[in-house]
Amino acid sequence: MTRRLISTGSPFEAQAGYSRAVVQGDWCFVSGITGYDYATMILPDGITAQAGNCFTTLASVLEEAGFAMTDIVRVTHLVSDRSLVDDLLPVLERNLGAIRPAATMVIAGPMKAEMLYEVEVTAFRGM
Repeated sequence: MTRRLISTGSPFEAQAGYSRAVVQGDWCFVSGITGYDYATMILPDGITAQAGNCFTTLASVLEEAGFAMTDIVRVTHLVSDRSLVDDLLPVLERNLGAIRPAATMVIAGPMKAEMLYEVEVTAFRGM
């Protein structure tokens, strides 16, 4: 079974020593994605814009890995403050509503105060 590492080129990946995603057989394990546009390293204001960037990056990473959004089986959402959840829910419904993976949402302090949302997924493309 071949192991393949996927990178967005984000400086965080090099600094913290991780890959954006690891493909192992029919599985893809995607590290936490924050709301940065990783090409420009700009983080927009607001959880809606940040979550939108997260799902754009996620779709791109999965595609590079040979997976689709519909292959997502598990999601962990990290939200910096519970008061932001109501603004986040429409973004989640738009991106995951038809897929309906197993999911957990945690309210937790981010690595940087301006990060409002982070998403981590596992995808499976087998039977």
